[in-house]
Amino acid sequence: MQESNNDLNSRRSMMLGMGAAMAGTALLTPMAANAQGRGRGFQASRHAIDAWMGELPGNHRIFIDTSTGRGGAEALLYSANLNNATVSAYAGEDASLAMIVCLRHFSTPFAFNDAMWEKYGEIFHTVTGIADPNTNAAPRINLLQTSSNGLNTPNFGNTIDSVRQLGVEIAICDAATQFLSSQIGPATGQEIGAVYEELKANTVPGRLVSAGVMALTRAQEYGYSLLYAG
Repeated sequence: MQESNNDLNSRRSMMLGMGAAMAGTALLTPMAANAQGRGRGFQASRHAIDAWMGELPGNHRIFIDTSTGRGGAEALLYSANLNNATVSAYAGEDASLAMIVCLRHFSTPFAFNDAMWEKYGEIFHTVTGIADPNTNAAPRINLLQTSSNGLNTPNFGNTIDSVRQLGVEIAICDAATQFLSSQIGPATGQEIGAVYEELKANTVPGRLVSAGVMALTRAQEYGYSLLYAG
């Protein structure tokens, strides 16, 4: 028995519809797989030189980034304020915060001790832009290592040593240290490599990182909140 034209048309429509559905499924399957892959979330690689960021004790992680002289000073104030707020508002303890203050770019000179400021204060001053509040001239000491300036500097008397007692880790940009060496060497008639080794041997208590900007990105991969000072 022969099929009617209507029946043939119906069958053709059904087959075409099924083919389109199958084609659609084939097209959607890779997209669905990609979506499922994204749902699993990105996991950054871990590297031995960054492991210390995951080892700092604390229930909350904060990375304070600085790239200016003023920012370096403000970072000390911010870290002290964060500690005080944790203790007063949340009934927390000092150890509940894991904090890193990064001295990079134009705040890097504050990563060096008084001996280096006595020797290279004029050059450091041109970088940080922070004058001695008592003389309005280039400092001959690291202003972030003394509390005697009180309210005259943006750190409001908070020092590198005082925030370290709260558990703050100081990260020092090695790339900026090398750049400073390249400026100091020709200006003082010294070999750049020798200046670089001298600066590294005279840092404040802290940790040299390959580059401050690198430490900033790695810290975020370790779950640190980013706060910019300056």
